[in-house]
Amino acid sequence: MAEHNDFGVWGEDMAQQYMVEQGYSLLHRDWRCGHRDLDLVMYKDGIVVFVEVKARANDFLVSPEQAVDVKKIRSLSIAANAYVKKYRINADLRFDIVAITGTISTGYKINHIPDAFYPIR
Repeated sequence: MAEHNDFGVWGEDMAQQYMVEQGYSLLHRDWRCGHRDLDLVMYKDGIVVFVEVKARANDFLVSPEQAVDVKKIRSLSIAANAYVKKYRINADLRFDIVAITGTISTGYKINHIPDAFYPIR
């Protein structure tokens, strides 16, 4: 596996651990709908939360959260819609970003942004 893929898996591991520590339950990880994917699908207090995980070793060029652009939001919206239909979800929905900046060796910070964006079509 390429180094950047390993880093992405590490970022998802950290995000999942963080969310579980905050009281969320994991429903799915890396759920796929064609070429689209949902990094984490979590549940807490009657809300299904679609979590986009962005990990960067540094934020010199762009912060991880800024990497979630309109194209990515549209893709996540389509995947989330397919997820809701497939599992017949009848709950409130939310889209969060968990941004991780740093590495395990240099130290890292986690920035959880609840309600980071609204879905678009």
